[in-house]
Amino acid sequence: MLCSTCRLRPPVTGGGRCAVCAGAAAAPAFHAPQQYLRSPEGLAKAVVVLLSVVAAADVLAVAAGANMRRLITAAMADYASVSDKEAELADNLYAGAGGLQALAFLATAVVFLVWFHRVRHNAGIFDRSMQPMRPGWAIGGWFIPIANLVLPRRIAGGIWTASAQTNTDGSWRHVPATVMNLWWGVWIGSLLLSRFAQRRYMAAESPQEIVDAAGLVMATDALDIVAAVLAVLFVRKLTRMQGERAALGVYPLGTGPAA
Repeated sequence: MLCSTCRLRPPVTGGGRCAVCAGAAAAPAFHAPQQYLRSPEGLAKAVVVLLSVVAAADVLAVAAGANMRRLITAAMADYASVSDKEAELADNLYAGAGGLQALAFLATAVVFLVWFHRVRHNAGIFDRSMQPMRPGWAIGGWFIPIANLVLPRRIAGGIWTASAQTNTDGSWRHVPATVMNLWWGVWIGSLLLSRFAQRRYMAAESPQEIVDAAGLVMATDALDIVAAVLAVLFVRKLTRMQGERAALGVYPLGTGPAA
Protein backbone atom coordinates (compact mmCIF):
# COMPACT_ATOMS: atom_id res chain seq x y z
CA MET A 1 0.00 0.00 0.00
CA LEU A 2 1.24 3.47 -0.90
CA CYS A 3 0.47 6.97 0.34
CA SER A 4 -3.00 8.12 -0.72
CA THR A 5 -1.58 11.52 -1.74
CA CYS A 6 1.79 11.09 -3.48
CA ARG A 7 1.53 7.36 -4.29
CA LEU A 8 5.26 7.00 -3.64
CA ARG A 9 5.93 6.11 0.00
CA PRO A 10 4.33 3.74 2.52
CA PRO A 11 1.63 5.33 4.71
CA VAL A 12 2.41 6.14 8.35
CA THR A 13 -0.89 7.71 9.45
CA GLY A 14 -4.36 6.37 9.94
CA GLY A 15 -5.47 8.48 7.01
CA GLY A 16 -3.17 6.60 4.66
CA ARG A 17 -0.63 9.40 4.16
CA CYS A 18 3.17 9.14 4.22
CA ALA A 19 5.47 11.12 6.51
CA VAL A 20 6.15 13.80 3.88
CA CYS A 21 2.51 14.40 2.94
CA ALA A 22 1.31 14.24 6.54
CA GLY A 23 3.85 16.80 7.70
CA ALA A 24 6.38 16.88 10.52
CA ALA A 25 3.82 15.89 13.14
CA ALA A 26 3.50 12.41 11.69
CA ALA A 27 7.22 11.65 11.78
CA PRO A 28 9.67 13.76 13.77
CA ALA A 29 12.53 15.12 11.71
CA PHE A 30 16.03 13.92 12.35
CA HIS A 31 19.34 15.43 11.39
CA ALA A 32 21.79 13.15 9.64
CA PRO A 33 25.34 14.35 10.25
CA GLN A 34 26.92 15.60 7.06
CA GLN A 35 29.80 13.15 7.39
CA TYR A 36 27.38 10.25 6.81
CA LEU A 37 27.14 11.30 3.18
CA ARG A 38 29.84 10.33 0.68
CA SER A 39 30.37 12.54 -2.34
CA PRO A 40 29.88 10.75 -5.69
CA GLU A 41 31.40 13.59 -7.73
CA GLY A 42 34.90 12.16 -8.16
CA LEU A 43 33.54 8.77 -9.16
CA ALA A 44 31.05 10.42 -11.51
CA LYS A 45 33.85 12.22 -13.34
CA ALA A 46 35.76 8.94 -13.71
CA VAL A 47 32.64 7.19 -15.03
CA VAL A 48 32.05 9.95 -17.59
CA VAL A 49 35.64 9.69 -18.85
CA LEU A 50 35.43 5.89 -19.10
CA LEU A 51 32.08 6.04 -20.87
CA SER A 52 33.71 8.36 -23.41
CA VAL A 53 36.39 5.71 -23.94
CA VAL A 54 33.66 3.10 -24.42
CA ALA A 55 31.98 5.27 -27.04
CA ALA A 56 35.32 5.82 -28.82
CA ALA A 57 36.00 2.07 -28.82
CA ASP A 58 32.55 1.50 -30.32
CA VAL A 59 33.23 4.01 -33.06
CA LEU A 60 36.47 2.18 -33.88
CA ALA A 61 34.58 -1.14 -33.89
CA VAL A 62 31.99 0.24 -36.31
CA ALA A 63 34.76 1.44 -38.64
CA ALA A 64 36.56 -1.91 -38.40
CA GLY A 65 33.33 -3.77 -39.09
CA ALA A 66 32.54 -1.61 -42.10
CA ASN A 67 36.03 -2.19 -43.47
CA MET A 68 35.75 -5.95 -43.05
CA ARG A 69 32.34 -6.08 -44.70
CA ARG A 70 33.69 -4.02 -47.61
CA LEU A 71 36.57 -6.43 -48.16
CA ILE A 72 34.40 -9.54 -47.91
CA THR A 73 31.88 -8.06 -50.35
CA ALA A 74 34.70 -7.18 -52.76
CA ALA A 75 36.15 -10.69 -52.44
CA MET A 76 32.74 -12.20 -53.19
CA ALA A 77 32.66 -10.23 -56.45
CA ASP A 78 36.32 -10.81 -57.35
CA TYR A 79 38.51 -12.83 -55.00
CA ALA A 80 41.70 -11.52 -56.59
CA SER A 81 40.76 -7.92 -55.81
CA VAL A 82 41.60 -8.40 -52.10
CA SER A 83 45.17 -9.17 -51.11
CA ASP A 84 46.14 -11.40 -48.20
CA LYS A 85 47.74 -8.40 -46.52
CA GLU A 86 44.51 -6.40 -46.69
CA ALA A 87 42.50 -9.32 -45.34
CA GLU A 88 44.94 -9.89 -42.45
CA LEU A 89 44.99 -6.19 -41.58
CA ALA A 90 41.18 -6.02 -41.58
CA ASP A 91 40.97 -9.09 -39.38
CA ASN A 92 43.54 -7.73 -36.91
CA LEU A 93 41.79 -4.35 -36.79
CA TYR A 94 38.44 -6.01 -36.12
CA ALA A 95 39.87 -8.22 -33.37
CA GLY A 96 41.77 -5.29 -31.85
CA ALA A 97 38.65 -3.14 -31.75
CA GLY A 98 36.78 -5.95 -30.03
CA GLY A 99 39.52 -6.30 -27.44
CA LEU A 100 39.53 -2.56 -26.77
CA GLN A 101 35.76 -2.65 -26.34
CA ALA A 102 36.03 -5.46 -23.78
CA LEU A 103 38.71 -3.67 -21.75
CA ALA A 104 36.87 -0.34 -21.81
CA PHE A 105 33.60 -1.98 -20.80
CA LEU A 106 35.21 -3.88 -17.90
CA ALA A 107 36.92 -0.79 -16.50
CA THR A 108 33.75 1.28 -16.88
CA ALA A 109 31.58 -1.39 -15.26
CA VAL A 110 33.79 -1.54 -12.16
CA VAL A 111 33.85 2.23 -11.61
CA PHE A 112 30.16 2.61 -12.48
CA LEU A 113 29.19 0.00 -9.89
CA VAL A 114 31.21 1.79 -7.21
CA TRP A 115 29.51 5.07 -8.15
CA PHE A 116 26.08 3.40 -8.19
CA HIS A 117 26.64 1.95 -4.72
CA ARG A 118 27.79 5.36 -3.50
CA VAL A 119 24.65 7.17 -4.69
CA ARG A 120 22.51 4.35 -3.22
CA HIS A 121 24.25 4.88 0.14
CA ASN A 122 23.38 8.58 0.02
CA ALA A 123 19.81 7.87 -1.07
CA GLY A 124 19.33 5.73 2.03
CA ILE A 125 20.11 8.81 4.13
CA PHE A 126 18.00 11.16 2.04
CA ASP A 127 14.87 8.98 2.11
CA ARG A 128 15.04 5.43 3.38
CA SER A 129 11.39 4.73 2.55
CA MET A 130 12.06 5.07 -1.18
CA GLN A 131 14.71 2.35 -1.28
CA PRO A 132 13.11 -0.95 -2.35
CA MET A 133 16.21 -3.07 -1.64
CA ARG A 134 19.23 -3.04 0.64
CA PRO A 135 22.42 -1.21 -0.48
CA GLY A 136 24.27 -4.38 -1.46
CA TRP A 137 21.77 -4.99 -4.24
CA ALA A 138 23.08 -1.87 -5.98
CA ILE A 139 25.96 -4.13 -7.00
CA GLY A 140 24.56 -7.65 -6.66
CA GLY A 141 21.44 -6.89 -8.69
CA TRP A 142 23.52 -6.56 -11.85
CA PHE A 143 24.81 -10.14 -11.68
CA ILE A 144 21.56 -12.11 -11.42
CA PRO A 145 20.55 -13.50 -14.85
CA ILE A 146 17.22 -12.21 -16.18
CA ALA A 147 16.57 -10.31 -12.93
CA ASN A 148 19.37 -7.93 -13.90
CA LEU A 149 17.07 -6.66 -16.63
CA VAL A 150 14.82 -5.19 -13.93
CA LEU A 151 16.50 -4.90 -10.51
CA PRO A 152 19.09 -2.17 -11.29
CA ARG A 153 16.39 0.05 -12.82
CA ARG A 154 14.19 -0.45 -9.78
CA ILE A 155 17.04 0.54 -7.49
CA ALA A 156 17.94 3.51 -9.69
CA GLY A 157 14.33 4.69 -9.49
CA GLY A 158 14.44 4.76 -5.70
CA ILE A 159 17.74 6.62 -5.74
CA TRP A 160 16.40 9.14 -8.23
CA THR A 161 13.26 9.90 -6.23
CA ALA A 162 15.14 10.24 -2.93
CA SER A 163 17.72 12.52 -4.53
CA ALA A 164 15.00 14.76 -5.97
CA GLN A 165 13.93 15.76 -2.45
CA THR A 166 15.44 19.23 -2.72
CA ASN A 167 12.80 21.68 -1.52
CA THR A 168 14.02 23.65 1.47
CA ASP A 169 10.86 22.89 3.45
CA GLY A 170 11.51 19.14 3.14
CA SER A 171 8.65 18.58 0.71
CA TRP A 172 9.08 16.22 -2.22
CA ARG A 173 9.99 17.70 -5.62
CA HIS A 174 9.28 15.74 -8.76
CA VAL A 175 12.12 15.58 -11.27
CA PRO A 176 11.26 13.89 -14.62
CA ALA A 177 13.22 10.67 -14.99
CA THR A 178 13.28 10.81 -18.80
CA VAL A 179 17.05 10.54 -19.13
CA MET A 180 17.17 7.57 -16.76
CA ASN A 181 14.40 5.75 -18.59
CA LEU A 182 15.95 6.41 -22.00
CA TRP A 183 19.36 5.22 -20.79
CA TRP A 184 17.94 2.04 -19.32
CA GLY A 185 15.80 1.26 -22.36
CA VAL A 186 18.64 1.75 -24.84
CA TRP A 187 21.08 -0.15 -22.63
CA ILE A 188 18.76 -3.17 -22.40
CA GLY A 189 18.11 -3.02 -26.14
CA SER A 190 21.85 -2.91 -26.82
CA LEU A 191 22.48 -5.82 -24.47
CA LEU A 192 19.84 -8.06 -26.05
CA LEU A 193 20.81 -7.16 -29.61
CA SER A 194 24.48 -7.81 -28.77
CA ARG A 195 23.75 -11.34 -27.58
CA PHE A 196 21.73 -12.07 -30.71
CA ALA A 197 24.36 -10.56 -33.03
CA GLN A 198 27.22 -12.45 -31.40
CA ARG A 199 25.38 -15.77 -31.81
CA ARG A 200 24.73 -14.97 -35.46
CA TYR A 201 28.37 -14.03 -36.00
CA MET A 202 29.74 -17.18 -34.32
CA ALA A 203 27.38 -19.38 -36.35
CA ALA A 204 28.12 -17.67 -39.70
CA GLU A 205 29.91 -19.85 -42.25
CA SER A 206 29.40 -18.46 -45.74
CA PRO A 207 30.78 -15.04 -46.73
CA GLN A 208 27.26 -13.61 -47.03
CA GLU A 209 26.34 -14.85 -43.57
CA ILE A 210 29.48 -13.22 -42.17
CA VAL A 211 28.62 -9.93 -43.89
CA ASP A 212 25.08 -10.01 -42.51
CA ALA A 213 26.23 -10.92 -38.99
CA ALA A 214 28.89 -8.20 -39.03
CA GLY A 215 26.17 -5.71 -39.96
CA LEU A 216 24.20 -6.74 -36.87
CA VAL A 217 27.30 -6.33 -34.70
CA MET A 218 27.82 -2.84 -36.16
CA ALA A 219 24.21 -1.95 -35.31
CA THR A 220 24.84 -3.13 -31.76
CA ASP A 221 27.95 -0.97 -31.50
CA ALA A 222 26.03 2.05 -32.79
CA LEU A 223 23.28 1.46 -30.22
CA ASP A 224 25.93 1.11 -27.53
CA ILE A 225 27.27 4.55 -28.42
CA VAL A 226 23.82 6.01 -27.83
CA ALA A 227 23.58 4.12 -24.52
CA ALA A 228 26.98 5.50 -23.44
CA VAL A 229 25.90 9.07 -24.20
CA LEU A 230 22.65 8.63 -22.26
CA ALA A 231 24.57 7.02 -19.39
CA VAL A 232 26.80 10.11 -19.19
CA LEU A 233 23.70 12.31 -18.97
CA PHE A 234 22.18 10.06 -16.31
CA VAL A 235 25.33 9.96 -14.16
CA ARG A 236 25.84 13.72 -14.35
CA LYS A 237 22.18 14.51 -13.63
CA LEU A 238 21.87 12.17 -10.63
CA THR A 239 25.20 13.32 -9.20
CA ARG A 240 24.09 16.95 -9.49
CA MET A 241 20.75 16.12 -7.84
CA GLN A 242 22.53 14.53 -4.91
CA GLY A 243 24.75 17.56 -4.54
CA GLU A 244 21.70 19.82 -4.38
CA ARG A 245 20.01 17.51 -1.89
CA ALA A 246 23.10 17.29 0.32
CA ALA A 247 23.43 21.09 0.35
CA LEU A 248 20.30 21.28 2.53
CA GLY A 249 22.19 19.71 5.41
CA VAL A 250 18.96 18.49 7.05
CA TYR A 251 17.28 15.19 6.21
CA PRO A 252 13.73 15.19 7.58
CA LEU A 253 12.49 12.09 5.82
CA GLY A 254 14.23 9.38 7.80
CA THR A 255 12.83 7.80 10.91
CA GLY A 256 15.88 5.83 11.91
CA PRO A 257 19.33 4.72 10.72
CA ALA A 258 19.91 4.86 6.97
CA ALA A 259 19.15 1.70 5.04
